[in-house]
Amino acid sequence: MFELDPRASYMMPAHFGPRPFSTKASGWYRDVTSMVVSFVTDREQLGRYLPSPFRVAEEAVVTITYACNRQVDWLAGNGYNLVAVSAAADFIGEQETLSGDYALVMWENLTDPILTGRELQGIPKVYADIQDHTVLHGDWHTSASHFGHKFLDLDVSNLRDPSEDEIAADAAARLGRDNPMAWRLYPGVGGFGESINEYTTFPSENRITDAWVGEGEARWQHLSWEQNPTQFHIINALADLPVLEWRPAVVVKGSTNLVVAERLPRVIN
Repeated sequence: MFELDPRASYMMPAHFGPRPFSTKASGWYRDVTSMVVSFVTDREQLGRYLPSPFRVAEEAVVTITYACNRQVDWLAGNGYNLVAVSAAADFIGEQETLSGDYALVMWENLTDPILTGRELQGIPKVYADIQDHTVLHGDWHTSASHFGHKFLDLDVSNLRDPSEDEIAADAAARLGRDNPMAWRLYPGVGGFGESINEYTTFPSENRITDAWVGEGEARWQHLSWEQNPTQFHIINALADLPVLEWRPAVVVKGSTNLVVAERLPRVIN
């Protein structure tokens, strides 16, 4: 008869035993290339998608990040792509206050990180086909689709090296805001009620080897239920957010560690 080991880490199906472990595995993503595009939007409209006790930050900034992840240690050197959409937000809890980015949605093109991020960290991950980025005459491009229908084009152009002032301003803006946050809500069996309802933070460590600043744009496609029956409401909500101002876009190369010993994923209250 199978019995759970309270000291082990499990994921479904748990009856085959704890999560596999290898001495070669770690949280490091050794080769990451990212395109990051952000814009200022209407704070009231953005606030509709932030549950209490989150609130929109002083500046209502939405960030769209594409990451091409390769040489991922915990995937035995394999990789995947993602597109994440987050909102600058503050968490005002009963015991703590945090400033950072609230995860609105994260698309990935591989099941394993989707399940791990959803179950263990509460990140709102869903599936999409995400094109490897292309670079043509200095212009970077990627796109995402589901059920054969494209819903996002992401472009960055006119790249240049960042100035010292831009580097200093970015560092100042990040100070005290390195807190990616999410809502870990699992409904009851059958889809109604709730079995888990908590807020999480999932810090990471980034090492940048190359970075460029440019102009970016995200173009969403409104879809119907027939075109994307499980995600059209998410895509259309993001497409309807007004763009009041595009912020400078960046392209970054480096590595990322998702397991930071002194700042492990946790529940926030």
